[in-house]
Amino acid sequence: MSEESSNLILIVEDNKQLSHINRLALESEGYEVQAAFTIAEARTLLNTVSPDVILLDVRLPDGSGFDLCREIRPHTAAFIIFLTSVREASGEMEGLDVGGNDYLRKPYGIEMLRRRVKNAVLHKDLSAKSQSMAQIVKIGSLSIDNTAMRVYIDGVDIGLQPLEYKVLFFLIQNEGKTMSTEAIYEKVWGQPLNNHKSALEKSLSRLRKSLEGSGCVIHFHRGQGYRFSAEPR
Repeated sequence: MSEESSNLILIVEDNKQLSHINRLALESEGYEVQAAFTIAEARTLLNTVSPDVILLDVRLPDGSGFDLCREIRPHTAAFIIFLTSVREASGEMEGLDVGGNDYLRKPYGIEMLRRRVKNAVLHKDLSAKSQSMAQIVKIGSLSIDNTAMRVYIDGVDIGLQPLEYKVLFFLIQNEGKTMSTEAIYEKVWGQPLNNHKSALEKSLSRLRKSLEGSGCVIHFHRGQGYRFSAEPR
């Protein structure tokens, strides 16, 4: 695949009217947008462009978006957001298992689309910063695979979701500093904290629990925020 384009979004959606609406909404935000209506068209485009974000419909005329994701994931670092009307949790888990990063359930509003894509583009910034780090970073018994966005304790994958990984990565980059909830949310989610404090606190609670026994701790300082540190086990 070709050299990465800046803020390039690929929409793979067979509903041409919806694809057109999405394209106009994203172009109005300054993104470059390419569109494919089938898996075959997507394959052809991916031979010439390297998108930062792929909006991928699950049900396409010539196959499954899950299958396409599985096929292209070894060759692209794009943030893949599935577009789906499927509500079952099993479908969401399948999408994550094949390499997807996020879900946007139909019907969705244009503002929600914009925010999800903005969050996805932030992934590019975090990935760029990670280039100065080794592919595998070891902190105590913690191993961080910056390419696959996976975290291991003593070789066991602790199953972090993409946003949890990015929260951890952000805190590690600021090791020793206490980061406010506002700063964490704005960096990782790409929008003001507003009324989302509860959601952030739940994500951090799950992340802190996942790190138990690793020698790495996310400390909570009431009224100040969160601080990452590596400590002897």
